[in-house]
This record gives sequence, structure tokens and C-alpha cells, in this order.
Amino acid sequence: MRTLDLHGLRHHQIERAVENFVLLEDLPVKIITGNSPAMRSLVTDVIKTHRLHWDYESDYNLGAIVITTSI
Repeated sequence: MRTLDLHGLRHHQIERAVENFVLLEDLPVKIITGNSPAMRSLVTDVIKTHRLHWDYESDYNLGAIVITTSI
């Protein structure tokens, strides 16, 4: 599974990075957001805009989002 690690990116860079990644890669993909609620929110906003289905990698790892399919 291809992975996008957002560590080191600034909040204003997130929308473009996530959008390019989810639109250009074959699903499923994983996005590592870290534990920042603001970062998770920015990522999920982009995912919802493109009507993609996502979930956290696991119940104990909320710092990684897995996008599986289009809705």
C-alpha cells in the first residue's frame, strides 16, 4: 500500500499534497497524519470533498488514515 507521510509539511501545504496523492495513486492508500487533530481535520476535509471512504488504520493508531474506495 502506498503511503504519504505528512510529517514536516505545514498546514497550508496539506490540501494540495493529499489531493494529488489520493487522485494519482491506486486505492487503497495510507496517509500518516500524526496525532494533530488539526492535521487530521485538514486531511479528512480533502477526502470528503472527493467522496472517498476512509477509516483510521486501527483503534489505537489515530495518526494514520487508510482510504479504501470511492463512495
